Amino acid sequence: MSIALIGASGKAGARILKELSDRGHHVTAIARHPEKIAALPHVTAVKGDANDQAALTALLKGHDVVISSVHFTVSDPRILIDAVKAAHVKRYLVVGGAGSLEVAPGVQLITTPDFPEFAKPEALAGGKFLDLLRQEKQLDWTFLSPSALFVPGERTGKFRLGKDQLLANEKGSSISFEDYAIALVDEVEKPAHSRQRFTVGY
Repeated sequence: MSIALIGASGKAGARILKELSDRGHHVTAIARHPEKIAALPHVTAVKGDANDQAALTALLKGHDVVISSVHFTVSDPRILIDAVKAAHVKRYLVVGGAGSLEVAPGVQLITTPDFPEFAKPEALAGGKFLDLLRQEKQLDWTFLSPSALFVPGERTGKFRLGKDQLLANEKGSSISFEDYAIALVDEVEKPAHSRQRFTVGY
């Protein structure tokens, strides 16, 4: 498949890029600093700004799928969504956040007492992005939320999928960037959550 990845040099983006490359997909890897993008087979690194809608639209044209892996507090979801639509790409996958996942019916993780203050702006912005997508009538979108701890780790291939509820086990709630990348690329290859949010965790 031909895939455009916005934010390809980030912590999650770099792992997603490697997973896509390893599976033989052709990727346009977009970042503000393309020199930070790893040299991988089937990957073309290009300079791009997630906040420049016209330039972004031009970069996205001709792809089968767009994936965005950018921080919510430094990007505008409306610009991203509109750029994907203007480029006439139907499928859009978003690296989401955990804050809007439920820990009990109607209770979001972000509202719990132990949720760290420093993470709230990003989590709130991620929740607003999801709300915008849920109103979207044109795009075939998917929003993949990680678990509470989203950290570097191993590529094990052993994880669980859920919908809107936070996944946890006896060790807490976590997922590695590497295993998250597997779940996201699986969804690219075999769509199972069209116009839905889902989550991945151990």
